[in-house]
Amino acid sequence: MKNLLLFVFISSLIISCNKEPGEGGLATITGKVNVEDYNQNFTTLWAEYPGADLDVYIIYGNNVTFNDRVKTGPDGTYQFIALTKGDYKIYTYSKDSTLESPSGQITIMENVTIAEKRQQVIVPDMTIFE
Repeated sequence: MKNLLLFVFISSLIISCNKEPGEGGLATITGKVNVEDYNQNFTTLWAEYPGADLDVYIIYGNNVTFNDRVKTGPDGTYQFIALTKGDYKIYTYSKDSTLESPSGQITIMENVTIAEKRQQVIVPDMTIFE
């Protein structure tokens, strides 16, 4: 009986060590948001610049809503720190250049996988329209 209890205890410890995607690790996800500023009909590009002070969101694993949000810095960069191995979705919002979205906005999203404990993942630049 003692051996069985010891086995169950050790097994539960091993299982609980498998972390889901999220906080508590040593990995980071970094990226940059750029802005293309167009006229109302998206026919004339007025300016291009780093997306400063914009919200960028992260979803851990298969969650349905965002788990964390950060603001971009003056040069458009953002960073999510202390993450564990797993799959993540990084996203921000943009005006809809097709003018088909009822809200006028669309989601710009990148799927990211952290495969190593101390990995530093660099997300491809995301370009939004304003």
